[in-house]
Amino acid sequence: MATFRSISCLLALLLCLFDSSEALLTPSSAQQNMSRVGNRHHHPYISTRHVSKTTPSNHISRREGKRSHHQSSTSLAAADERKPWELFRFISQSSKFVTLPPLPFAAKNPVKRKVGVGETIWEAGNPNNFFNFAPLDDVVMGGASNSNIDNNTGTWSGKVTDANNGGFVGVRSTPFQGGSLSLDMSQCKGIEIRYRRGNGKRFKFVVRDSTEFNGICWTTSFDAKANGSVCIPFSSQVPTVFAKTVSGTSFNVNEVVGLQFAYSKFEYDGKLNNNFDVGDFALQIVELKTY
Repeated sequence: MATFRSISCLLALLLCLFDSSEALLTPSSAQQNMSRVGNRHHHPYISTRHVSKTTPSNHISRREGKRSHHQSSTSLAAADERKPWELFRFISQSSKFVTLPPLPFAAKNPVKRKVGVGETIWEAGNPNNFFNFAPLDDVVMGGASNSNIDNNTGTWSGKVTDANNGGFVGVRSTPFQGGSLSLDMSQCKGIEIRYRRGNGKRFKFVVRDSTEFNGICWTTSFDAKANGSVCIPFSSQVPTVFAKTVSGTSFNVNEVVGLQFAYSKFEYDGKLNNNFDVGDFALQIVELKTY
């Protein structure tokens, strides 16, 4: 039985690798995949509030100067750099977000928890958290960036590189209570993030309403000051797949199953993040709560 589960897990990881590699190496194929996602049929549990294809964020500073010639040259040089791909790091990271189907005799009924306004969803060092954050970097697409997070302090840090055509790091929530829990946030307008050590960098916050490994990311960009908080309204989220916006879909606020942070050189649809630099970075995530 253990062998069967190991083989199933390996196959799931290889499928994730195939999907990610396709998006990296054959953009046209990825766009076709996103087109199919964008044209999916309406689901009875999905809110009727549709989101148009746009590139919004009220949290993004309007100061959008061009990157300097030196920065661009450095970025291009790094992008041409090739480093060995770390297969075992890919497996180690990806395996934390793959939930195997339960055995028939061990299956549990899924639990949906209604979340009220002002509830803490996650807090650094809180033993009652029903999920942890774990790194999910561009190694899943062949890149060489690397990050780690300490769930006791909320400190997420690492080093971003353009090598191997990469350029992003991220942390993603592990399956809520092992994949048996989803959140109904229909009473809430959004999620407030308290953080420290942002240093003016632009991050993305993602809410997921699907357990698909490469499913739609409901994304909001925000500029993080040294210390502070930011409110992420559900109404202005951007639906993306591999940092490309998609249309014809809507956010299921009754079925929140994942949360994620990303720090990427790309904004949306190939545009560069003007508040991004390769090299060391850090963000301390203090608390996530509804509002």
